[in-house]
Amino acid sequence: MNINKCFEPHNSIGKKEMRAVKSVMRSGELSRFLGSKHPDFNGGKKIQEFEEKWASYFETNHALSVNSATSGLIAALGAIGIEPGDEVITSPWTMSATAMAILHWNAIPIFADIDPDTFCISATSIASKITPRTKAILAVDIFGQSCEMIEIMNLATRYKLRVISDTSQAPGALYQNKFAGTIADIGVFSLNYHKHIHTGEGGMVVTNNPDLAERIRLIRNHGESVIETDNSKNLINIVGYNFRMGEIEAAIGIEQLKKLKSIVNQRQENASEFNQILKDLPGIVTPKVPQENTHAYYVYPLKIVKDKMRVNKFILAEELKKNGILGISTKYQNLHLLPIFQQKIAYGSTGFPWTLETVKTDYSKGLCPIAEELQEVSYLGFYMGGYALKGQTSRKIANSMATVLAKYVK
Repeated sequence: MNINKCFEPHNSIGKKEMRAVKSVMRSGELSRFLGSKHPDFNGGKKIQEFEEKWASYFETNHALSVNSATSGLIAALGAIGIEPGDEVITSPWTMSATAMAILHWNAIPIFADIDPDTFCISATSIASKITPRTKAILAVDIFGQSCEMIEIMNLATRYKLRVISDTSQAPGALYQNKFAGTIADIGVFSLNYHKHIHTGEGGMVVTNNPDLAERIRLIRNHGESVIETDNSKNLINIVGYNFRMGEIEAAIGIEQLKKLKSIVNQRQENASEFNQILKDLPGIVTPKVPQENTHAYYVYPLKIVKDKMRVNKFILAEELKKNGILGISTKYQNLHLLPIFQQKIAYGSTGFPWTLETVKTDYSKGLCPIAEELQEVSYLGFYMGGYALKGQTSRKIANSMATVLAKYVK
């Protein structure tokens, strides 16, 4: 098989989604949300059906659709009552939206380092970052597996913090027999087009707390027009937004959710093929998954052991690409080193919200040494989620990778 033929793009959209979209189009009801106190405040039939099915699948009491996971993170942080100047601890090794959602509420992102094996935020590092100003932990289930949630939730209980899981990349992954994203106070999933399942753009927020669920609904849909009370506590962060999903997206999502288990299972089979072929190659460290967990493999992450290879990871990546292997990346993110944090410029020109700080936040290089080392030296990723791999194609790519990498072992 020609290696180029192995990289058929992943496409989970099929005839059932097309039929679902046509049904909505024929109904003429593309949205039913009203931003006022009205029976349609919670959206139309497809929205409510999608939310019910999501809550049932993930075994949570509440699921709330949004127009993106970014919106979901903003709504989640608002719902827990974040105040200007509060600190929220999160990972530097994630997409920027995670930290931007914190800044959105004029709170201060505090970056804790990551676990060198799972790439998820480290509970030990989180513990070292907690101060009297800490309000919440925003844990990121990166690349397809859960953070160490027992340790994180124990910290939250000890210090009376809220926990939000950004599970955008790990839908369907398990942490000790529970779905990733369902153990925290609030979990946020992405339905962006390049995720395991998608609605083009979209997201879902889950919680077992009815008060948080109601606050998320209010933030999602112009809640300030809905609250009819003089209790000022109920008004905190209920600022008018339109974070609503449409009926077409919900109809697609209903069909996509039916495919999630099989998609995750296929990714796990692909990763198993890769592991078998690559695990004994000197200088290469394959993904590590704690025994009680599963991995959904949005990305298949490798680590390069510098001292065992004759060239650095950047040259290895170029050689892999020259040999027809697509989807190779050498970097992810070190958010704390982005200009917005290095210069502390977000809202306006004076440094707000950092002007609220009583103790200056350090974002200097060296703050997160594990994340920085991965970025500069050892991380090499394969975008497994981008391709429709199975069986023979998976083995073909893994064997090709092994052949290229073996040439550069000392």
